[in-house]
Amino acid sequence: MTDPLKAFMQANALTAPSFAPDSRYHGLDTAQWTRPDGEAVTYVRRRFIPPPENFATLQEHRVESGDRLDNLAAQYLGDPQQYWRLCDGNGAVRPVELTDTVGRRLRITLPEGVPGGSGE
Repeated sequence: MTDPLKAFMQANALTAPSFAPDSRYHGLDTAQWTRPDGEAVTYVRRRFIPPPENFATLQEHRVESGDRLDNLAAQYLGDPQQYWRLCDGNGAVRPVELTDTVGRRLRITLPEGVPGGSGE
């Protein structure tokens, strides 16, 4: 009996993944790589972090002991899965760096390119 998932993948059913509009991967192009055994693997092209100056600051948060990005995203953005917006707005490649230092000021920003906030 054929494995249904393997058959699905071999049929190239995953050639164009679709990400939700609020995903950091939404709108990114995909590409394919062919493994030495001939199997095609679809992947999402690299996402570059936008420059922090592309974001308007709404407010700042001073990091406290025990702060976590998912909790801060839930508090300020209404969705813990939007933690990546905190990373983008602060130019962070490694999310853990944002809460490593107690007292650090984190920018809470509007989405990229949206004008407004106190930083405008």
